[in-house]
Amino acid sequence: MSRGRSAGWSHGRAGALVTLVLVGAAGCTDTGVEPDTWPSGPPTVVAVGDLVSCSEVEDCLTADTAGLASSLDPDALLTLGDLQYPSGELADFETEYDQVWGPLRPVTRPVPGNHEYYTDGAAGYFDYFDAAAHEDSDGYYSFDVGSWHLVALNTNDECERVACDDGSAQQQWFAADLVSSDAACTLAYWHHPRWSTGEHLDTEEVDALWRTAAAGGVDLVLNGHDHDYERYAAQDGLGEPDPAGITEMVVGTGGGELREFVAAESPLTQVRISGRIGVLRLLLAESYYRWEFVAVGGDVLDAGRADCT
Repeated sequence: MSRGRSAGWSHGRAGALVTLVLVGAAGCTDTGVEPDTWPSGPPTVVAVGDLVSCSEVEDCLTADTAGLASSLDPDALLTLGDLQYPSGELADFETEYDQVWGPLRPVTRPVPGNHEYYTDGAAGYFDYFDAAAHEDSDGYYSFDVGSWHLVALNTNDECERVACDDGSAQQQWFAADLVSSDAACTLAYWHHPRWSTGEHLDTEEVDALWRTAAAGGVDLVLNGHDHDYERYAAQDGLGEPDPAGITEMVVGTGGGELREFVAAESPLTQVRISGRIGVLRLLLAESYYRWEFVAVGGDVLDAGRADCT
């Protein structure tokens, strides 16, 4: 897996903290295509986490992100955990969640977060999503979208309920799944980010998953948990700059209470955005991907492209 020079676009607006740093080894290539154009043909995937319950807030912001996600007509929706607050009960999924995100349920490929496990065994989550949640394999699974291989992992409550450390069933399955795939491009996603300058900071408990992803040639990792948007330059398994490493994007902007960053930006941070809800749109082409972080209202606040072969 080899990658080119970095490039990206970022567009800010009052009320949002937007920081853009371009790093030469970030693994992105400027194609000259403006970020507000979107090619047809390759699959489109939308990803977002931390959606909140409409009964928990005065303004149901998750209805706005759900409407935005629907308007992008995704081939798959990756929901990055904490999908139904406060505790992921089935009755709330069937009313609150289904009311706004239900129309996208046929294309939803979910992973659970810590709030789902505030109901014993994440029973509400598994019952609502049924076969799509893969309870028979503890909520982790893989699938293909176009020419891409996607892996959904379960970091639950910082891996206290379903283990993800070295040698755990999940970590070993993940490593074997990556070995068995012959896809040129791979995306993995789970709830807790290995790297973050948001409220929860780095999640060391998922380090084995991150190192497994790096060893297995994963190109892109998506997470939620922190209620902000943060994009990192490509890194290796130890978090060091590596043009052939993993790009991580935190997209916890689905409607939960937005929060500020609590630490100085990492040397590998390329973009940080707080104060805006929105979704990540991905174009999964045969040998590259394009991304846009689209805020509710239509502003594209971050965009670019990276090669994965």
